Amino acid sequence: MKAACCALSSTTILLMSTVFFTLTFSESVLARNDSRNFWIDYENNTFVKDGQPFRYISGSFHYFRTVEQKWDDILRKFRLCGLNAVQTYVEWASHQPTSAQNYTFDGNLNVFKFLDLAQKNNLSVILRPGPYIDAERDM
Repeated sequence: MKAACCALSSTTILLMSTVFFTLTFSESVLARNDSRNFWIDYENNTFVKDGQPFRYISGSFHYFRTVEQKWDDILRKFRLCGLNAVQTYVEWASHQPTSAQNYTFDGNLNVFKFLDLAQKNNLSVILRPGPYIDAERDM
């Protein structure tokens, strides 16, 4: 019996799998030694997370456009609305405005804190790194 899921082409699934991360960047997750996994079941055309068919329901949130003090509340509301994932860009133009500067991850650019808060709110993360993010920014 096939698992119920939306119909996706294998190209779409492959593309989506390259950007789907379940918070492996967070130090607290890296420190854990558990058997979490994520893979694609091509035969049943579905994602599999921790051994179970997985369908993500995602909203988009640009952490760098909002003060970090509001992130936890916003992510909590994502979860309360029934979402199980959040997608966000990593805007390198803000993290490193010029090639002569070091990367900055302070304040509303603290992507590591954002990932920790997403984990705290039981949200998977679809991380969309730059350099070009097409987020209506002119930098």
